[in-house]
Amino acid sequence: MTCGSVVKLQNIYHKIRLHSHDVKYGSGSGQQSVTGTEVKEDVNSHWAIKGPTPKKQCVRGVPVECGQEVRFEHTTTSRNLHSHHFGSPLSNAQEVSAFGDEGEGDTGDVWTIVCEGDFWQRDSTVMIKHADTGVFLGASGHTYGRPINGQMEIVGLSMPDSTTK
Repeated sequence: MTCGSVVKLQNIYHKIRLHSHDVKYGSGSGQQSVTGTEVKEDVNSHWAIKGPTPKKQCVRGVPVECGQEVRFEHTTTSRNLHSHHFGSPLSNAQEVSAFGDEGEGDTGDVWTIVCEGDFWQRDSTVMIKHADTGVFLGASGHTYGRPINGQMEIVGLSMPDSTTK
């Protein structure tokens, strides 16, 4: 994987893709919801790999190193994958949301790539760890009703129960 790449991230345990859309949580932070979907082809499952801050961009095309801090910007809404100490709506685990405007957010947008070897290889299994709180990106196994019926809750977990590729 390289900086600037647009990726679809799949939770291999639950067979869902990381997804977002301009639907706000009705509780917790009230920020844009992040869910998991089984739908393979959906523009709302595309995320661009960016540097850890707008001032500390990574160079487009340079491989992402294992242990590197990055942001994932949702390509449709230009909000960053984010987490913080709010309870998630369904399981009360740590909420994961999309936050910021045009890629501008805060330190809650920074994630560390945990992988084997020197670089994040395409189609390899990685864990994505939140830099501020230390939780791992994961899925609770709970699914939403309206307005995002059937989509799975994405949360921060203290122990990596499942991995992403």
